[in-house]
Amino acid sequence: MSVIYILVPIAILFVLIAIGVFFWAVRGEQFSDLNKQGHSILFEDDKEQHKKSND
Repeated sequence: MSVIYILVPIAILFVLIAIGVFFWAVRGEQFSDLNKQGHSILFEDDKEQHKKSND
């Protein structure tokens, strides 16, 4: 039973840290353009190959 007195504050601390990280990511505009990273993975190499072939 005394373990609950330790686990509950630790769980609350983890939740507060998770909420803090989430709001930090929102303020840092991490979620502003969700498709940008996906497109850059697919099409970034094509742009570099076109630049090298044009040189």
